[in-house]
Amino acid sequence: MPESASSTSRYEELARGALREITPADTVGAFFGETDEGNGAVSVLFESAQPGYPGWKWTVSIADVDGQEPTVLEAELMPGQGSLLAPDWVPWSDRLADYKAAQEVADGSSDSDDDDDDDDHDDDDDDHDDDDDDDDDLLGNDVLHGGDLDGVDIDESGADDDDNDDDDNVDDDDEFDDDDDEAEKTY
Repeated sequence: MPESASSTSRYEELARGALREITPADTVGAFFGETDEGNGAVSVLFESAQPGYPGWKWTVSIADVDGQEPTVLEAELMPGQGSLLAPDWVPWSDRLADYKAAQEVADGSSDSDDDDDDDDHDDDDDDHDDDDDDDDDLLGNDVLHGGDLDGVDIDESGADDDDNDDDDNVDDDDEFDDDDDEAEKTY
């Protein structure tokens, strides 16, 4: 927890300037506080206003050595207490029920607002469906899956392995066949 949570800091302007060099100004929130790290180092903390980072803090470490101007050591985005915890688990059935309720509300509001526009929109959808059929021809009729992408059809290679199981005892290597013939000869 920061030692000082006052509304101003003698390092705040320097720290904000350093953060503006690495992130847009609108991602830096309100001044949160500062912490004396010892040996002339001070950490200045700001709330994060960056989307996707609730509870995180921008931290700027500043060196303040006697007789020298303060200078920035580093600036980083650090997780705050509890910011890395996953949200409470919600069972699938509850999430599905919420999703279905939201869909019903969305479907109900769109049906009552513009009934006349629906007919025009349906014609556009038919044209769009025709375009989708053309896209299918580009891919061909074969179904692709992970095994096909590297040039090996895993379904086909499995079938080959089954066929070769019966022939495992047959010696197909011609180099060794010549040697076997010489071994059978008696001199």
